[in-house]
Amino acid sequence: MNETEHALQLISDRRNAAIAQNQERIQEIERRIPEIVEINHQLYSTSRELMRIIQKGEDVTAKVQNLQQNNQQAQQMIRNLLVQNGYPEDYLEMHYTCEKCQDTGYSGGKFCTCLTELSAKLAAEKLNRSVQFTSCSFSSFSLSYYANQHTASGKSCYAAMECVYLFCQEYARQFSLDSPSILMYGKTGLGKTHLSLAIANEVLKKGFSVLYDSVINFLRQVEKEHFGRETREMDTLELLLSCDLLILDDLGTEFHSQFYQSTIYNIINTRMNRHKPTIISTNLNYDEISHLYDERITSRLFTTYTIHHFVGMDVRILKKQKEQQSQRNI
Repeated sequence: MNETEHALQLISDRRNAAIAQNQERIQEIERRIPEIVEINHQLYSTSRELMRIIQKGEDVTAKVQNLQQNNQQAQQMIRNLLVQNGYPEDYLEMHYTCEKCQDTGYSGGKFCTCLTELSAKLAAEKLNRSVQFTSCSFSSFSLSYYANQHTASGKSCYAAMECVYLFCQEYARQFSLDSPSILMYGKTGLGKTHLSLAIANEVLKKGFSVLYDSVINFLRQVEKEHFGRETREMDTLELLLSCDLLILDDLGTEFHSQFYQSTIYNIINTRMNRHKPTIISTNLNYDEISHLYDERITSRLFTTYTIHHFVGMDVRILKKQKEQQSQRNI
């Protein structure tokens, strides 16, 4: 079952659930407000009489108009009775998840937006299946590893990383489709991946679609689909271009080919034009990025992205040293 078929099944389940819930509400009201049952019975009897007259070929114009007026009055009486008994006036109406297509997946003879969005979400979940978002959170990010360290210019690494941490935390808290794109750069082991995943974790909780992986993994998948080396149901490139938040890890570790260069530019430029936020992390500095990528990519990264420089010593090495010290003290 591909993503579209899976999405159609889920939407069909929604429709069946809506119908079942509506039947439960009708049965509840029939027990609690018998006056509504009588009104509906009268409407049903009137409709049957109208059908009998139509079958006889009689002129029904006046009767139809009278029926419409009586129907409107009866519906208003039902709404009033519902409200008087503590129910919303639309309690007996069908409540679909998507009113546009009434949970069928189709609108105007085409796929409904609810179907395409759900299909994209399912495809994104498949791509993200190997990513442990919950393993990295803001609460598990420790600034203590940056204490008593200074940059080459003498500035406090702790103060610099505290600013980065607070920015990322606020970014995740207030995330919207209008949020800016972020470029995180600095040497390996300084927390870029941790804070990227922490943001992803919080944004996912808000219901937004997030795609996260290394640049090389995404590019390899796009390349396989583009050149037909692998048959897949999903269009990875379109998912990268359309998801709410795209996080590209380790820019610069990929093999540098013309196809990869053009694909990276396409992703950065298209998402910028669509006003969709992107987070990119890299171990490269400005000079290294400008050396590896053409001016169009470099320019967009350093002029349209919010830039954060990660500083300090490799946290993984510091953690290892701390563990070794703890073992020696045992």
